[in-house]
Amino acid sequence: MDDGADRARKALAASGMAYEITSHGRVGSLEEAARLRGVEPSGIVKTLVVRRAEDDHLFVLVPGDREISWPKLRAHLGVNRVSMPDAETAREVTGYERGTITPFGSLRALPVVADATLTGRTVSIGAGAHGVAATVGADALVAVLEAEVGDVTDPVTLADPPPSRPDLLPRTHLAGPGKAPRRWVLGNMSGEEREEEVGRGQDSRIGMRTPCSAAVRSAMS
Repeated sequence: MDDGADRARKALAASGMAYEITSHGRVGSLEEAARLRGVEPSGIVKTLVVRRAEDDHLFVLVPGDREISWPKLRAHLGVNRVSMPDAETAREVTGYERGTITPFGSLRALPVVADATLTGRTVSIGAGAHGVAATVGADALVAVLEAEVGDVTDPVTLADPPPSRPDLLPRTHLAGPGKAPRRWVLGNMSGEEREEEVGRGQDSRIGMRTPCSAAVRSAMS
């Protein structure tokens, strides 16, 4: 077990919260992860790092079947701009690489915002390594993290992939209701990896990059 998973496990144990560790290899879909962890897809918690200002970051806990609503998050935080840091900055802040980020064992104790739809059920949150997670009660999770609870997400709406690339998933985060997604990501990326790639407006894995993050433009609009 790597250092990240060890830090997360120690932090979970110190929290006093009841939890159960699940461990599996990399997965190809949200549904597969949910099945292996014994929860509903909506019970998979994505921990996303959001930049509120210079050197001012926070965690946002997002259900697996939902995505950050930038207007809602800005309103909740009372700010005009928010964005997602690149992978290196997120790692410097948390000590975790993309796809493994969790509030537990983070190098910095960041504020936490949890989407309101997470509460009142059992959820699974990442535990510091790929394929390692902790199954916990959502209400206990919110209490332990002293998280603010608010309506900060929208449902994910999927669309058909381009015929030439059936292995891709849509970047629905960049598409408004009823609009075709403008970007796609590889289907074997974790939910956290996909949303963080979207937050940066780039996907190095398939050689595409935008000069200015579309998600940041969305967050500022």
